[in-house]
Amino acid sequence: MIASYAAKATWPAGFVLYQRGTPADGLFVVVRGRVVLRNRVKAGRGFVPAIAAEGETFGAEGLAPNATYVTDARADEETETYHLSSARFRAFVREQPQHALALVGQVTAEHAALLGKLRELATLSVEQRLVAAVARLARHAAFVAPDGRVVLSPPQYRLLCELVGATRESVTLVINRLVGQGLAERNGSDFVLAPAHQLLQRMEYDAFDGELPIPVVSNGDLRAAHA
Repeated sequence: MIASYAAKATWPAGFVLYQRGTPADGLFVVVRGRVVLRNRVKAGRGFVPAIAAEGETFGAEGLAPNATYVTDARADEETETYHLSSARFRAFVREQPQHALALVGQVTAEHAALLGKLRELATLSVEQRLVAAVARLARHAAFVAPDGRVVLSPPQYRLLCELVGATRESVTLVINRLVGQGLAERNGSDFVLAPAHQLLQRMEYDAFDGELPIPVVSNGDLRAAHA
C-alpha cells in the first residue's frame, strides 16, 4: 500500500540522503539495504543513534511542522527506500487508516528503542554498551559470519565505536579484554567476536531490568503495509 503513496529511490553506498539541520519533510522506509544515522561529535568522530534496515523507518522528524533533520543519513550499502512526504502521509492516513496505523506503530516502537539506548548511554559501562551494540549489529546479516560470529572490518569497527558512543581507544581496551577471555580474536585487519548471545551471557541482565538491550521491532505489519 505504501508504494502507491511514496516516492521510491535507490541510493549508492556512501550516498548522503540528508544532513542535520536541513529542512525535513515526511519520513523514509527502508525497502532494501541499510541507512546509518549519524551525529557529528567533533572532527573525526561521530555518534550513531540508529541503523535503519529493511522494514524500518527513519527521518520521521519530518512529520512535524517546520521540521529539520536531527542527524545525517547515509546509505551504508546500495539501499532502496520509500519516501512519504507529509502531504502523502496525510493522504495515506485518510485513505488507508489500517495500514497507516501499522506504520505509526513501527515509528513508535523505533522511538521507544531510541529511548532505551539513551538509558544505556546514561547508566551502562563502555563494555556493556559495546556488547549491546554488537548484539544490534548481529541483527544485520552483513556483519555475521556463517558460524554466527560477528566480523568487523575496519570501517565496521569505526561504526561500532560510534554506536557505543565512546572513543576508539576505550572500545579497543574492551575488545582486548574480550580477546584475552577467548571471546574475540584478530584476523588480519578484522576483529571477529563471539556470537552475540555468548557476549550477552556475560552481561549483568539486572542492568536492563531483565530485558535484552535489543529493540524487538516486528516488521510483519510494515511489510503487509508495503503490499
